[in-house]
Amino acid sequence: MLKKVLIANRGEIAVRIVRACAEMNIRSVAIYTEPDRYALHVKRADEAYSLGEEPLAGYLDPLRIVNLALETGCDAIHPGYGFLSENANFAKLCEEKGITFIGPKSSVIHKMGDKTQARDSMRAAGVPVTPGSDGNLKDLNEALELAEKIGYPVMVKATSGGGGRGIRRCDSAEELKVQYPRVISEATKAFGSAEVFMEKCIVDPLHIEVQILADSHGNVVHLYERDCSIQRRNQKLIEIAPSPQLTPEQRQYIGGLGVKAAQAVGYENAGTVEFLISGNEVYFMEMNTRVQVEHTITEQITGVDIVREQLQIASGMPLSFAQKDIHYRGFALQFRINAEDPKNDFLPSFGRISHYYAPGGPGVRVDTAIYTGYEIPPYFDSMCLKLVVWALNWDHVIERGQRALDDMRLHGIKTTAQYYQQILKHPDFQGANFNTSFVPSHPELLNYSVKRHPSEVALAIASAIAAHAGW
Repeated sequence: MLKKVLIANRGEIAVRIVRACAEMNIRSVAIYTEPDRYALHVKRADEAYSLGEEPLAGYLDPLRIVNLALETGCDAIHPGYGFLSENANFAKLCEEKGITFIGPKSSVIHKMGDKTQARDSMRAAGVPVTPGSDGNLKDLNEALELAEKIGYPVMVKATSGGGGRGIRRCDSAEELKVQYPRVISEATKAFGSAEVFMEKCIVDPLHIEVQILADSHGNVVHLYERDCSIQRRNQKLIEIAPSPQLTPEQRQYIGGLGVKAAQAVGYENAGTVEFLISGNEVYFMEMNTRVQVEHTITEQITGVDIVREQLQIASGMPLSFAQKDIHYRGFALQFRINAEDPKNDFLPSFGRISHYYAPGGPGVRVDTAIYTGYEIPPYFDSMCLKLVVWALNWDHVIERGQRALDDMRLHGIKTTAQYYQQILKHPDFQGANFNTSFVPSHPELLNYSVKRHPSEVALAIASAIAAHAGW
C-alpha cells in the first residue's frame, strides 16, 4: 500500500483526496501558491509546502512538483483533475523518477489526449466514432473539402484539447473560413499545439459518459453512466447518474463500449469514456484519463469510493469487485455551484465569502474547499462547491435538489444556485426530456428574481443599524 501521497492540485478535489488518504492511513502532502495559503486543502493535509508567489506557475511545474515529492519522501502523486492531470510528460517524469503516478501510463495519456490517435484506437477496437477527418487537417482547403463531403454542421476541434476549449461549430463554408483560424489560435494558446481535426456535428445529442476502473491485473469494469447534457458552451452545469433517458439495453451497450475502449488501450486506474447519443446512434467523443469532477454522483448510486479505488490500484492491488458485483440504486444529481452571475452573462464573481452554511439532511453531499471568511481568488476555476443529492427515484431527486439548493446559504458572492432552481422547475427537465441544447434553448430561465430569505434581510438590517450606530 502507498505510504505518502503528494496531491498535485488544489480546491475541493485536493480535499477529497486528503480525506481518502486519511481513511486509508496514507499521509497526504499538499502544495499551494500564495493565493491558496489559507485554503482548506492546505489546512487539512498532513503536510503542506509553498510553491511561490505566482498563482498558477507552481501548479503547472512538473519538475518542481516531482522533486518536491522526492524531497518529502512521497511514493506517489495524485494529479486530481485539471492542471497536470492529463499531461503525459508529467506522468512520464514520475515514471522516470520512480514516483507512482495515480493514473494511467504516460503512453496511454498521450494516445488518448491526442484526439486523432484516440479516434484511430477506437475505430480499431470496434467502438463507433463520429464521421470526420482521418487525422489532423492540413489546411483550410482540406477542411472545406471534408465539410462538403460529410455535410454541415461540422465541429473543428483542437487535437490536444479538452474541457470544452478549442471547439467551434461551423454551419456553413463561410463560418468555417472564419472559425478555422480561431480554433488554431485557441489551440496554440491553450494547449501549445496548432493541430486541429474535424468531426460531423451531431445536432442536439445526449452527452453520456461511462465511468470505468481498471487495475494492473487485467480487470476492467464500468460503474454505469452519467448524463452531462445540461451544459453551457460545452461546460457542464448539472450532471445526472444514471441517465433517466437510456433504456436498459442502451445502458448495457454503452457500458460495454466503455470497457472495450479501456481494454483497447491497456488502461489502468479511473477514467471516463464520453459518448454522444442521437436516437439509436452512439458515437465515441473522447476519453478523460483522470478522475472527473462529477465522479461524486457515480459514487452515490453505486456505493463505490472511486478515489479509494484509485489509491488501491496505484498500490498494485486488484479491483475490490467484479462487474457482477456492481449495481446502481436510485438517481443522483450534481450541481456545480460556480462563483458566477448568471444574470450578467455568467460573469465571474470572485471575492470574500461573508457567510456560508452547507445544506444537509438525507441524501445530501457537499464537496468543497470554501468556508466563511474564505476569499475566492480570481486566478482559478470559478467552481466553489459541488452540491450532490441522491434519492430513490427521479421525481424525488429533483425535489431533494430543490430543497438542498434552497437550504444552502452562500453570501458575499453571486452563484449559479438560483439558476439551477429554474432548470429543476422546467417541465422538460422534470420529464427527462432534454439534450445538449436545453440551456441555449431556454434563455427565459435567466429571468428569475433574486430570492432573499428572511434571515438574509434581517442580517442586512442588523448590519445597517450597526453601521449607523458606529458599532
